[in-house]
Amino acid sequence: MSRKITIEPITRVEGHGKVTIKLDDQNKVSEARLHVVEFRGFERFVQGRPYWEASVLVQRLCGICPVSHHLCASKALDRIVGVSSDELTPTADKMRRLMHYGQFFQSHVLHFFYLASPDLLFGVNSDPAQRNIVGVIKAFPELAKKAVLMRKFGQEIIQATAGKKIHGTGAIPGGINRHLTVKEKDHFISGAADYNANLMVDWALEGLELFKSYHKKNQTWVDGFASFESNYMSLVRKDGALDLYHGGLRAIDSEGNKIFDHVDYQEYHKYITEEVRSWSYMKFPFFTSLGPSKGWYRVGPLARLNTCDFIPSPLAQKEFENYKAYTSGKPNGNSMHMHWARLIETLHAAEMIRDLLIDPDLYSGELEKKGSRRSEGVGVLEAPRGTLFHHYKVDENDLITMCNLIVSTTSNNEAMNRSVKWVADHVLDGQSEIPEGMLNQVEVAIRAYDPCLSCATHAVGQMPLIVNLEDETGKILDQKVRDGV
Repeated sequence: MSRKITIEPITRVEGHGKVTIKLDDQNKVSEARLHVVEFRGFERFVQGRPYWEASVLVQRLCGICPVSHHLCASKALDRIVGVSSDELTPTADKMRRLMHYGQFFQSHVLHFFYLASPDLLFGVNSDPAQRNIVGVIKAFPELAKKAVLMRKFGQEIIQATAGKKIHGTGAIPGGINRHLTVKEKDHFISGAADYNANLMVDWALEGLELFKSYHKKNQTWVDGFASFESNYMSLVRKDGALDLYHGGLRAIDSEGNKIFDHVDYQEYHKYITEEVRSWSYMKFPFFTSLGPSKGWYRVGPLARLNTCDFIPSPLAQKEFENYKAYTSGKPNGNSMHMHWARLIETLHAAEMIRDLLIDPDLYSGELEKKGSRRSEGVGVLEAPRGTLFHHYKVDENDLITMCNLIVSTTSNNEAMNRSVKWVADHVLDGQSEIPEGMLNQVEVAIRAYDPCLSCATHAVGQMPLIVNLEDETGKILDQKVRDGV
C-alpha cells in the first residue's frame, strides 16, 4: 500500500512551496520533492521597458531582499552605459557597498533570530504554539529586543543609502544618486545609543556565541542533520577574499578542488546551464562541464565560506579560522552549519558598516560615470542567500529585449530537494503515522538555506498547511491542518 505525504505551504520561509513524500508498501521512502508552486513572470514583465527602469522594477520580486535585486540590476546596467563595476567612482562603489552590507546585516538577522532560532531555542520537536517568533519574544525578551534593533539598524543603513528601507532608488546606471550626510553618519556611530555601529558588532558576536553554545550541546545532531557533499560556488575577490559585492566566480567540488576560478561573470552562460523539470516552476542550474547529475551546486553562506580564502575584517576572520579548523580546512557540507556561516557573515557586515561609515568618500566626490553604450550587460553579486545573476539585452531604442535572472534559491534548488530527501529517509522512513516533529524537521532542512521562493515566483492570497497521509486508492489515513496566517 503506497502512501503520499504533502506539506503545503512550508512555513517560516519567504514565499510559498510544498513538499511531497511518497512511501512504498513497506513504508520506505521512494520519492521526496520540494515543489515551487508559484509562477515568476518578471523576466517577461520588464521586456519593452526602458533599461533604466529595471533596477527599480525588479525589486518588486521580493520585499525581503529588494536591495540585492536593485544592486545586481544596477551592475548589469552599468555595463549597458559603458561602466564596469571596477570603474565606478569611489563614492559610488562605497555607497553601494554600504547599502549592500546593510542588506546583508538585516536579512541575516531576520532569518536567524526571527525564523531559525525558534527551532534551536525550543527544539525541533517542541510545541509549535511556542516554536515561533512570538514564543522567542516571551521566553527571551532581551534577545528578541536586540534582534529587532539589529534589523532596524540594517534597514536604516539601507534607507540612508537607497532613499527608502524597501524598494529604494539609490543606485543608478553608472553610479549612485546621493552622498551620505554627516548627520546620518553621526546617528549611526553615536547618535542612537541603543543601536549604534559599535554595538552591532558586539551583538553580532553574541549571536555567534548563541549558535556555538547550541552546537556544543547538540553537536551530533547539528553536524549530522541533512549533511551531504556537493559542489559550491561564489564570487571571490582577486586575492581570494570573501567579497559580497564584486569579484570573479569560483566553483569547487566537495574535496575543495577548483572546478573553475576567477571567471568573468559576463560569461556565466558558458559555465552554468539551467534545467527545467515538470514538477516545479523553479529551474535546476548545474555546471555545464559536469552535467546535471554531477554538476549541481550550493550557494550562500556555506558556499561562500567554503570557496573564499579569507575574510577581510579582523573579527570575522578570526571566527572564519575557527570555522575552517572544525572541518580541517575541507569544504563543510553540514546544512545546519549554514547558520554558523551566516552569523560569521553578519559579523563581517557589521564590521564593514562600522568602517565604511567613517570613509570620507561617502560624503563627497563624483557620483556617476558614463562610457561607451553597450547592448548587453550582466550583473552578479552575492545576495544574502547566495550568488545572484541579472542579465539584460537592450535595443537601439533603449528598451529591454531580454532578461534572465538566476536567483540564489534557484541555484540551491537541487540541494534543498536532497535535504528534504535526507530527512524523509532518516526520519520518516518506516513510519506509519505523521509526527508533527517530522514535519518540522523537513522544514528545518529547507529553512537552513533561507530560501526566498518569491524571488522566483509570485503568489496571491493565503494558504493553510494541510498534510495528508493517503493509501494507494486516495483514502486519507491521517491528516493534520495548520491554518494560514
